[in-house]
Amino acid sequence: MRVLGVDPGLTRCGLGVVDGGKGRAVRCVAVDVVRTPADADLAHRLLGISDEVERWMDKYKPAAVAVERVFAQHNVRTAMGTAQAGGVVALAAARRGLPVVFHTPSEVKAAVSGSGRADKAQVTAMVMRLLNLEVAPHPADAADALALAICHLWREPMRARLAEAEARAAEMARTHKARLAAAAKEANTAAKQATMNKTKKPGAAR
Repeated sequence: MRVLGVDPGLTRCGLGVVDGGKGRAVRCVAVDVVRTPADADLAHRLLGISDEVERWMDKYKPAAVAVERVFAQHNVRTAMGTAQAGGVVALAAARRGLPVVFHTPSEVKAAVSGSGRADKAQVTAMVMRLLNLEVAPHPADAADALALAICHLWREPMRARLAEAEARAAEMARTHKARLAAAAKEANTAAKQATMNKTKKPGAAR
């Protein structure tokens, strides 16, 4: 399975494509950072990100897209820009019918390093180790994009199995509830019929 990981941002938007193999084997296909000038207007910055993301989707043809989920930050303006960039990526994926999954930073850190509190240096080091990279992806946004793709490759199968199990459990619960309702209805009908038979006077059928 091939995944495009995206660390969204207006100034720097990290992109990383990773192939998943048997077990937990992963391989780096491509990694880069899309940059937009801070003095450009918002619409053109988002357009620049959109164009590059769509070019990557067309070139590398991922099966899914993993995007970092934005949380509230002290800098509201930065958080809004990050969310807008993430929305552009999700829209580009939706146009191609690609599934988009948002992963939290702690989920990504835990997936690649074993700790949800790992810092950027630790995440980068683990990404290099997992992908057998001799040079660290730079800047950190690039390494984060690869980490997102790895996180998705390792977490999604488990998440899919869990969702399937929950769906089966819900279906079994609905079936059981329907059977109970049918049995209750049948018992109620039988009770009414018995009551009618008891109250029926002799000779009424003559």
